Amino acid sequence: MGQRGEGARDLSFGEAVVALVAVDRQLLQRCLTREPGAWNDFVDRFLGLIYHVIHYTAHLRSVALRPEDVEDLAAEILLQIVADDYAVLRRFRGKSSLATYLTVVARRICIHELTRRSQSARTARLEEAAKGGEPEAPHAPAAGLDNVELAHMFVRRLPRPARDVVRLFYLEGRSYEEISTQLRIPVNSIGPILARAKKAMRKKAQEMGLIEPSSPPKRAAAEPPAEASTASASEPTDQPAPASSSSSPPQT
Repeated sequence: MGQRGEGARDLSFGEAVVALVAVDRQLLQRCLTREPGAWNDFVDRFLGLIYHVIHYTAHLRSVALRPEDVEDLAAEILLQIVADDYAVLRRFRGKSSLATYLTVVARRICIHELTRRSQSARTARLEEAAKGGEPEAPHAPAAGLDNVELAHMFVRRLPRPARDVVRLFYLEGRSYEEISTQLRIPVNSIGPILARAKKAMRKKAQEMGLIEPSSPPKRAAAEPPAEASTASASEPTDQPAPASSSSSPPQT
């Protein structure tokens, strides 16, 4: 079978259909109609999943959690699921399993809470350092959280070598050089592979109703080429003017 170059290949997924099992459909309906005992049954069925998401998300972000932290995060996730008359469950479109949908919801809430707590702790440390100690060096920005979520959910459905590149970069935190050495692919091919993989994973998540479709960016109207001899000084340009031409004092 002929093989096209990696630069020209589209990434696609198999057409696997995940049906909403009857027990989850009934449980969802019972919760939405506020049937007595429905919420307790929901918690019994999915609390283990929520705990797993909390531990795995904390592991990916290298955050150590105490047992009471896990309980607090689980309680926050459950509170947000039941908030506004089960708004989270009402947004479920049935294009994935309920467990997959709740995994995404729980991970997002967990990430938000971990980030909030980290920022609060860092603010307290900075305030303490400002009183008499040395200021802390700024923390490195966190990697794209959505990309880690997508990689965790869909990496197994990607074709190779995209599957291995996504796993090594997003889930194992490897550098481009390490990935290049391990997979024996050019370093400059890794960025395009990741970009195509993210596009394919996001499209699949949208098809499953896990994320809302993003509106395409608006394109700026095309501008005619500017001529150096007739360009107006007040007309905005893409490139900033050289500092020497605008800041030097006028000649007398």
